This record gives sequence, structure tokens and C-alpha cells, in this order.
Amino acid sequence: MANASYWADDWAAAREWYTSLIGFPPYFERPGYAEWRLGDDQDELGLIDARYRPAGVTPGAGVVLHWHTDDVHALYERLLALGATSLEGPQDRGAGFVTASVVDPFGNVFGIIYSPHYVALKGAS
Repeated sequence: MANASYWADDWAAAREWYTSLIGFPPYFERPGYAEWRLGDDQDELGLIDARYRPAGVTPGAGVVLHWHTDDVHALYERLLALGATSLEGPQDRGAGFVTASVVDPFGNVFGIIYSPHYVALKGAS
């Protein structure tokens, strides 16, 4: 993965929400677009004003992208406290994997995961 893009009808409110969630402002911004670099690989999260959404793209539909976290339960609770709604609460998937997902206040599905595989790969690099 290099970039994940989320859409928002209220782009300014979404920018503030994601800045609060992430804990720092976007590294790149222009009207209707903001981008943060996240994690060990500096993957990009792009936030785009919904007026630029391609025809046929339905909010909240499609693939669930899971962002890695060391504590799924804590981040899940933080997302809810910031106004997200639960899609699926923390689930133990076996072998150390834990996932959860929410819908952000702008209609995007936001997945989180603790993955021992990811941790092992990062420890090997």
C-alpha cells in the first residue's frame, strides 16, 4: 500500500477530525485535499473533498483498509470518543491477530489491526 484515500462531504471538519485522531497536521495540503504520512513506512492517508469523488464511488463501500496499532482496544475506544461509530468491535482472530473497524463521522470505514506478522516484519528490518 502506498496511499489510502478517504472522502468527506464536510472536508474542513474531516481534516480537523483526522488531525485530532493522528495527533499532527497534514504534511501536504491544498484546497480540498490533505495528506498525512503514517507508520513505519510513511504510508499516505489522503483526505479528499467529496465533490471530487469519482462517479460510482459510494461512501463506506469497498475494501476495509486496516491500519496497524499496538493496542486495538485503546484505539477503538479513542475512535468512538472522537465520534466514530462501531462497525465491528475488537475481534480476536486467533494467532495474536486482533481487528476492529468503525465508520468515521464522514462515512468512511476505518479499520485497525494488531498483526504479529507486521510486528515481526518490522522487527526484521
